[in-house]
Amino acid sequence: MKYVWMDGKLIPEKEAVIPILTHALHYGTSVFEGIRAYWSSDSNNLYIFRARDHYIRFRNSAKIMGIRINYSIDELIKATVELLKANEVHENVYIRPITFVSASTVNLDIRNLETSTAIIAIPFGHYLEPKGVRAKVVSWLRVHNSMFPMKAKVGGIYVNSVIALLDAKVSGFDEAILLNRDGYVAEGSGENIFIVKDGVLYTPPTYDSILEGITRDTVITIARDLGGLTVIEKRITREELYTADEVFFTGGTAAEVTPVVNIDGRVIGNGEPGPVTLKVRSYYMDVVHGKVSKYMNWLMPVY
Repeated sequence: MKYVWMDGKLIPEKEAVIPILTHALHYGTSVFEGIRAYWSSDSNNLYIFRARDHYIRFRNSAKIMGIRINYSIDELIKATVELLKANEVHENVYIRPITFVSASTVNLDIRNLETSTAIIAIPFGHYLEPKGVRAKVVSWLRVHNSMFPMKAKVGGIYVNSVIALLDAKVSGFDEAILLNRDGYVAEGSGENIFIVKDGVLYTPPTYDSILEGITRDTVITIARDLGGLTVIEKRITREELYTADEVFFTGGTAAEVTPVVNIDGRVIGNGEPGPVTLKVRSYYMDVVHGKVSKYMNWLMPVY
């Protein structure tokens, strides 16, 4: 993209640089969001999906961390639209707002340190294979919310995800699944997880140190439209992963709705994306592209 939005103005992307001593670079003191915008050829418009919900979580993450954001939710939404128009975006994009401690210091006390806010837009296709991925339950545990604020999207916390995904990748898998400290399924490296058993959807509860995913919430909300699918939040064991009829990841940043067809070498179902997963994914894509009128309030038109 030609422009990024940074601290209240549009600047050329090449000018969006930070000093080597920037606090966030050394200590991970940043909060961020991953937002999708989808181009609809039917209406000839670009729709930002659940922009307000993302920016509410963005500000909540900053509040939890004690990081100051100098812009209101409405100002951030307006800036996002301005950025997409300036870049003349007419395709699916990923939007990354980030607020970080920008002071050049090694002081760990961030209470009075300067912060900066930027918004970047990146063309984005499929991050994970839509035909299904192979996942590994890694040895690294999902950090617990008594150790880190797991309801916040904090830059430094994602080292947990990076090292888990590395474990899975070097072992020949596509994605990682992390357990929590009690041995129950938490989430993927950057995705929430659902299993399907006897036509019922199950997903780990939010109190179990998982991120409260907006795509996760979307799937729970729209499931009732799909033949009255039932969604139950409960703790899931590793054995339940292996014996599920279907498993899928959700995540606005990367996964959207991605089937998991193999876990730890065990074939899930028949080894192909299952009917419930495909139904959920198809309807989800209709929703984000503005094809379902009842959910148009989730979409922010750009043009």
